[in-house]
Amino acid sequence: MTEDNLYYDNPLITRYASEEMSRLWGPQRKFETWRTLWIALAEAEAELGLPVTQEQIAELKAHRSDIDFRTAAEYEKKLRHDVMAHIHTYGEQCPKARGIIHLGATSCFVTDNTDAILLREGLLMLRSRLVTVIDRLADFAQKYRGMPCLGFTHLQPAQPTTVGKRSCLWTYDFLLDLEELEHRIAGLRCRGIKGTTGTQASFLKLFDGDHEKVRKLERLFCRKIGFDEAFAVTGQTYPRKMDSQIMDVLSGIAQSSHKFAADLRISAHRKEMEEPFEKNQIGSSAMAYKRNPMRSERICSLARFVMSLPQNTAATAAAQWFERTLDDSANRRLVLPQGFLAMDSLLILCQNVAEGLVVYPKVIERNLLSELPFMATENILMTAVEQGGDRQELHERIRRHSQEAAQTVKTEGLDNDLMERLERDPAFADVDLKLEMNPARFIGRAPEQVDEFLREQVAPIRRKYADSLLSDADLRV
Repeated sequence: MTEDNLYYDNPLITRYASEEMSRLWGPQRKFETWRTLWIALAEAEAELGLPVTQEQIAELKAHRSDIDFRTAAEYEKKLRHDVMAHIHTYGEQCPKARGIIHLGATSCFVTDNTDAILLREGLLMLRSRLVTVIDRLADFAQKYRGMPCLGFTHLQPAQPTTVGKRSCLWTYDFLLDLEELEHRIAGLRCRGIKGTTGTQASFLKLFDGDHEKVRKLERLFCRKIGFDEAFAVTGQTYPRKMDSQIMDVLSGIAQSSHKFAADLRISAHRKEMEEPFEKNQIGSSAMAYKRNPMRSERICSLARFVMSLPQNTAATAAAQWFERTLDDSANRRLVLPQGFLAMDSLLILCQNVAEGLVVYPKVIERNLLSELPFMATENILMTAVEQGGDRQELHERIRRHSQEAAQTVKTEGLDNDLMERLERDPAFADVDLKLEMNPARFIGRAPEQVDEFLREQVAPIRRKYADSLLSDADLRV
């Protein structure tokens, strides 16, 4: 047994999420971003006339990435303050710049502006994954645009649709999620430079009461870290409303993922469609014949976790007393990274499944034809009436034959023989029952709806994000 096997590992990192998303929320990226913010602040202060030298800035830049985590941990154990621990650690590496690190700032200057940067980058990563899922499901919809299948309402057989049209339902859910995601990315702001309670008092003192210079400092800083603007007003933190809004978007994508995967699990139960299943994959340790939909089940499992998180961020946003309270800190360290890691994992799974969906046309046809006789009765009735029959008498005959056929199916386990019964009934002798039973007569505009949806809704997304589409998704486990 090794030391690494003694302690709990987060399965989102060790099993499910991508290396890119795991690194984004890792310590190196976090604390390196803190140092990037301190450098940007020093540069902006120097440009506006404060006594910060280029030599000091150069020293800070030289040590941006070589973080001494051991020393930082020792300082934090002593000081019980993570920001001050890293200020001291950075100062030891940069003795000339030690006195101007964090000049005028409060802890949330680095923590909140860093979070804003990481949240934005995480959302951009998720956007690439999301548009790729949309692209793959659209491919599937196009391929099966006209294949009739049994439709369901209340999970009971209903009017037929097509396999491709059903895929459009999944795709459209994700497309609506993309709209929300784009909206949140467009509206992202950083905290900026606001001081301890959001009044900018410390910076006003640094600039000897020059309000305009304080305003210029914030605008200059925002540009240096890649934001067009900061929040107009804040307390000590940026509004925790932003976390809540972002987690709502992630929850929405998780809802769509769950719906997609749950439908596939039902389809697998009906033996109509399955997720990818590899040559050496084992479905059950006991039942060797099993071909379990484990990827779809994993999607539902992770989606349930992500869907639970908005309640947490909503409670945090609601509990921020006056200018701030620290009961958000430990909570956000858990919720934000894990929400993004889980969402990343979900979309990898969704892409992998969408790329390898297996369809069984003969089973789909058999299942449809087993129910279609009941659905065809209205058309058969109308055709028989057009040929001179009495509607009420024909209706009664169909009703009686239908009930008898249904009873045979339910009590004797036999096939639906309604068509055979109607064929033997002279009242329907002139009706071409085979023609009436053609599934293509019952799917309405489903194929055309697929074409229109892909042309009008999906094609613009493919053009806009052509450079963001990802290659095939491989699972780690």
